[in-house]
Amino acid sequence: MTNTVIGRRKAALHQAVTNALYQARENGAINFEELPHFLIETPREASHGDFATNAAMLCAKAARTNPRAIAQLICDNIDLSATGAASCEIAGPGFINFRMEENWLNTCLTEIVAEGDTFGNSDFGAGKKIQVEFVSANPTGELHMGNARGAAIGDSLVNILNMAGFKAKREYYINDAGNQVAKFGASLEARYLQALGQDVEFPEDGYHGQDITKLMQELAAEVGDKYLKVESGLRRELLANYGLEKKVADIRAALENFGVKYDVWFSEQSLHDSGAVQRVIEQLQKDDWLLEEDGALWLDCRRFGEGFKPEVLVRANGIPTYFAADIAYHQDKFNRGFETVIDIWGADHHGHVARMKGAMDAIGCCGDNLEVMLMQFVRLIEDGEIVKMSKRTGTYVTLNELVEQVGRDAARFFFIMRSADSLIDFDMDLAKKQSAENPVYYVQYAHARINSVINTAKERCEGDCAADFSLLNAPAEMALIRRLADFPDEVAAAADTREPHRIAAYVQEVAASFHTFYNSCHCLGCEPPLTAARLALCKATATVIRRGLNALGVTAPEKM
Repeated sequence: MTNTVIGRRKAALHQAVTNALYQARENGAINFEELPHFLIETPREASHGDFATNAAMLCAKAARTNPRAIAQLICDNIDLSATGAASCEIAGPGFINFRMEENWLNTCLTEIVAEGDTFGNSDFGAGKKIQVEFVSANPTGELHMGNARGAAIGDSLVNILNMAGFKAKREYYINDAGNQVAKFGASLEARYLQALGQDVEFPEDGYHGQDITKLMQELAAEVGDKYLKVESGLRRELLANYGLEKKVADIRAALENFGVKYDVWFSEQSLHDSGAVQRVIEQLQKDDWLLEEDGALWLDCRRFGEGFKPEVLVRANGIPTYFAADIAYHQDKFNRGFETVIDIWGADHHGHVARMKGAMDAIGCCGDNLEVMLMQFVRLIEDGEIVKMSKRTGTYVTLNELVEQVGRDAARFFFIMRSADSLIDFDMDLAKKQSAENPVYYVQYAHARINSVINTAKERCEGDCAADFSLLNAPAEMALIRRLADFPDEVAAAADTREPHRIAAYVQEVAASFHTFYNSCHCLGCEPPLTAARLALCKATATVIRRGLNALGVTAPEKM
């Protein structure tokens, strides 16, 4: 729980419930060995009180007692004096609802106003070092819609983790070694020769993107037949190096245009050059994790558990596999002092998760400290129809094209609105709409509306007196303050569960609460103390909306 008004209230209630259960046991009314982990939560329905707990229901099995009977024991033994709660009541099968003292939310609003643009930050993460690796697309083509989703999720997650008190870093793994680079060189060679007018066959498994054709046409125009007399193997190597440099620069620029700036760009080739790959292979061999068969070295993944089979680490030709480099890379991450490593992968990599975690255990890095978020695919919807895309044939919407068509804000928000493990339909037409139907426009409009109210108040010289928050007692006012007060806990929960979409949902709820408040309570033209209080509430709302949107990499416009 965070050190906020809400967090402290939850902590106090949790302690009071715990004390009540131990008191009931001491009185002989109940028997249990250890209390289960229970929660103090905010009920979905305001009529259910300000907070609720499932303690009685979770204790029922251990105590072999009816949940409502345990709930009654809690209510009979609880001391609410230090919690700020005025009463508690039993509901449903054994929930306990708590109602706080009158005007308790005034303290929450005071806290939001005082903290300003630091509101939402907490020490929940206790400075724990986390590395988040995301996108890491092969530099053999342009970034596409799927990469865009990974970029939005990964970047937002790092923002949220840092707000919640973790020390998180962004990292991009450049796949600049191995078979894909050789294939890339062959593709570039064919396009280069074609640009010079030669009739050469394009590799069947080559990269077909138009960006590669354009790149080699530009090179041919610049240097002519400079590489024509170079031996084919060397030519492919030179063109691959040239192409990698250009493509990585393009990827970096596209991501920065999308609002993503990485802390580290890590080269796969550097693992081979430094000997890290060879060292991890030797370590596994020394610890008897490798099998030799048909001239190749295999990691004995059968030791991970039932259903696993050996995986090749070094081919018969002596070349390490991508899996070997991946193990070395993750070992390097932990060696750099990260306590938790988070990878964001496409759902098609689900079969690689368990063996990667097992490999971490094999080299002495705890596999549980490697977290993998699997991200489902994106379907593009335009004019109500699914647009078929194929990276292999080069028919796909690039990240740059997406930003150009719908804007960075809409693109990022739409990708973050759903959990990473859910399939997403990206509706291009909806993303372009400037109406309440468009979720990001709806939230941004709330922020712009608040700015308009505040500017109008300044022009009229209203709200210059001291604000009396005790005057804010209308249902719409109290509901809005309550939702704002939840922000630090929402951030901490999103960080803890690795779910940036929680913040997207939260800012939409705040915007809805503000619009309800705005339509039912006059912000201007009231008695000066009430006007000042309502303007302070408006400013607090703008702060929370801005902080929430910025955590998602989305702007909060002053006007629309």
